Amino acid sequence: MAFTADFDRFRFTADHGNAFTGKRVLVTGSGKDNGIGQALTLAAAANGAEVVGVHFHSSYRDGFDLVAAIRARGVKAFAIQADVTNTRDLWASRGYIFEQMGGKGPDLIVCNSGLSEGGYRFGRALPEVEGESRAERRARARRAFIENLAESSLVMNTKIDGFVAMTHLWAAEAVYHKQPLQLIYISSMQAIEPGMAVPGYVVANWAVLRLPQVLRVNLGRSSDLVSAACLMLPFIRTGMTEEYADNPKVYGRWQTRMLETFEAAHAVTRLLARPAAELDLGNFKLNVEGPAEALKLRWSQVKLEVDDQPLTWSDDAALAL
Repeated sequence: MAFTADFDRFRFTADHGNAFTGKRVLVTGSGKDNGIGQALTLAAAANGAEVVGVHFHSSYRDGFDLVAAIRARGVKAFAIQADVTNTRDLWASRGYIFEQMGGKGPDLIVCNSGLSEGGYRFGRALPEVEGESRAERRARARRAFIENLAESSLVMNTKIDGFVAMTHLWAAEAVYHKQPLQLIYISSMQAIEPGMAVPGYVVANWAVLRLPQVLRVNLGRSSDLVSAACLMLPFIRTGMTEEYADNPKVYGRWQTRMLETFEAAHAVTRLLARPAAELDLGNFKLNVEGPAEALKLRWSQVKLEVDDQPLTWSDDAALAL
């Protein structure tokens, strides 16, 4: 079995757990065992969701085991395999999701699909290798250039293209069927506090912070049917971050230890228990405070405001056309 989570750790008190009560929930990128998506799916299943959709692309073994674990506890769950960057895949999944949700679309979609980045120093030359010829160095630099940017491109495409595609598909369905929908985009605190060596990851997580506003503008009079918000999460111990869990050089400037997935899911559940209208268009950051043995989690709202400052030299000599 590739399911190692303790289901009971995702049962939260009534005041925190009503975020999912009676809802049809779809979480993208939720197949991976010990991942953020899995944690949010378990939070939904353990706290009253009517049905949960477990989406994955390649983590099918973990995904099927998660579905089985949820069903074993009497909650309806189904698996959906799709590449979120492939529009044909997503369109093909549409009918199946409606079928599994009793002829209705989701009430809540958590867009969580994403990849980590192996890491490289953006804009810095490779270190010298003693005894290496200039031709060998050029070959090594070329290979690193191509591989690094290919990795960044995949990271950005998965999050940006995937979130945009999911939004376009399901917001349109919500408007057509006149069925309210809440979209939650999982971003990272590194979107506003960039970490070193992960340029694609930072850019991708920054880009999705504008999606709620872009959606609102495009929906126009129908915007009251669809709400959207972004969550900027801190370092969480997952399969992708496990190797750094004991290395404070990676996360130390933000928090004293990595959060466990059930701790992060509890905080997210508490936030989602707030009215959707209150969260709409917001960018919310989860702050980790205090010593490792007594952490406190606090949400703050981050305002992305444009400050347009005039340039004196341009104002004094404006071009006359």
